[in-house]
Amino acid sequence: MTYVRKDAGTLTATEKRRFVNALLEVKRRGQYDEFVRTHIAYFPTDGEEGLRTAHMAPSFLPWHRRFLLDLETALRRVDSSVTVPYWDWTRDRTSTSVPWTADLLGGDGRGSDRRVATGPFAYREGHWTIKEGVTEGEFLTRDLGRARDPLELPTKNDLEWALREPDYDAAPWDSTVTRGFRNRLEGWNTGQDSVSWRNHNLVHRWVGGAMLGGASVNDPVFWLHHAFIDLQWYRWQRRHPGARYLPATPPGPGDAQHDRIVARHQKLPPWDVTPDELQDVGRIYRYA
Repeated sequence: MTYVRKDAGTLTATEKRRFVNALLEVKRRGQYDEFVRTHIAYFPTDGEEGLRTAHMAPSFLPWHRRFLLDLETALRRVDSSVTVPYWDWTRDRTSTSVPWTADLLGGDGRGSDRRVATGPFAYREGHWTIKEGVTEGEFLTRDLGRARDPLELPTKNDLEWALREPDYDAAPWDSTVTRGFRNRLEGWNTGQDSVSWRNHNLVHRWVGGAMLGGASVNDPVFWLHHAFIDLQWYRWQRRHPGARYLPATPPGPGDAQHDRIVARHQKLPPWDVTPDELQDVGRIYRYA
């Protein structure tokens, strides 16, 4: 039986409370920090050696889809009514709108050190100490909108720019590719006339604080953001029926991407699953 992922803006007070409580329990059990460690471990970029799976590669979308499913499984073991909601940042665009409310994720970081001081994930509440990260800080930080150098969240037009692409991805299968849905949604600089970040990447920059870098999972908004990114893949698949994950076959010897990316039917580390097997999730969940 499929379950439903809902827009965070439509959650009832009870749904918010149950989602937050499940997250806090997964954190209390030590499981949440495993998710942080996994994301850090699979964060290699174009300039590093070895296989890229989570970012700057075609597998960006299936990797995070499976990652979301693992977190959702952990949450539903705590409370079977819980699913990961999504944050529609094309509509809820301010630092006081959903999901930045005291009954969901809490608000912005304070001016002096960007420490989040409101909501259930505030350090002072005692339930959300940062244990795995790229700095020594123990508290969750945010810099919503980057007040000193303001940013705007992506718009519906920015998403449409990605969604209208008919091909999933294209050579050279990295952050420099100027065609294809995946990189336009992931949001790396895709040409001289484009801004530095688009869509997914720009949202991470807009939130700031803990959401910058490999340890971004430390901010629970990571999951709401990636649920919305996953929804865009879901929509793209329905707009372009028959379009499949690319590349279909691995780049051969001599290609700069040989052994650096995952092709359609190759296993996607750290799981025993292929991108092809993650393309259809209709029997697991749907979006409201």
